Amino acid sequence: MATASPELAQQLVVFSLGDEEYALPITQVQEIIRYTEPRAVASEATWIRGVISLRGKIVPVCDLGARLGLNTERADNAKIVIVETDGGTAGVIVDEVEEVLTVEADQLDAVPASGSGFIDAIAKINDRLVILLNPEGIFSGVEFAA
Repeated sequence: MATASPELAQQLVVFSLGDEEYALPITQVQEIIRYTEPRAVASEATWIRGVISLRGKIVPVCDLGARLGLNTERADNAKIVIVETDGGTAGVIVDEVEEVLTVEADQLDAVPASGSGFIDAIAKINDRLVILLNPEGIFSGVEFAA
């Protein structure tokens, strides 16, 4: 059997939110920090929890559970995953960062009927299903400060 070409494999940062596992492409993850309470700001998007200062840069923080329509309580050991999007840098609140995984193209399936711009694919890893999120889609419609 031929081995998959390396450019078809991608690395994902896998994290949990409630009982589900999600992932973001490692190429768009800048860093992972301990949760700090964001400073509240007025936002039309109810899932934007506020902003934090990251080395002097103001970064909006998204409650990913609320964005995905999940009723989750924030875990005591919550983290903020800092992602780079075309619009700028933003933070995503997650329960726990679990691992970095390499997945092959044949482990990724399109999502039938998701109707959501922020889900790219489902990764099948042994008996696990990990939802691959699209950072651009998560923050679509959000204006980033220059």
